[in-house]
Amino acid sequence: MALQRQSTQENQFSSSETKESFVAPGLTIEGKIEGAGNVRISGRFKGEIHVKGDVIIEQGAHVSGEVWAENIFISGEIEGNIHAESRTELLEPGVLTGDLKASSLTVAAGSHMRGKVDCGGEERGADNVVPIEGSGSSL
Repeated sequence: MALQRQSTQENQFSSSETKESFVAPGLTIEGKIEGAGNVRISGRFKGEIHVKGDVIIEQGAHVSGEVWAENIFISGEIEGNIHAESRTELLEPGVLTGDLKASSLTVAAGSHMRGKVDCGGEERGADNVVPIEGSGSSL
């Protein structure tokens, strides 16, 4: 079961005091996560995540399913499409297999992605969709 905790100190992903739900290492959950607040995955999750907050997929974690959030930070693995209202950061050694839609994208060397990227907002239309295959350093 997910653990909810109050985050009071600044970390690299969030600077304000927010509630955070946590899937611990060694834990596997299948289902749907919805609501306000941040979600940190360190274990395995299969299903759908739809939050008004940040989703952090830590190194060693695995997510299979679609994710909607304000910001998405990937250091683990995700198989599925992601939709970030603001930004997505694919960090080393993160792996994304699926399509990505975000206003802003940061891809670190050593990360990998396979799918389509739609970055920059609605006003630019379909001209900003770029199919990506390979490592983050080939962007």
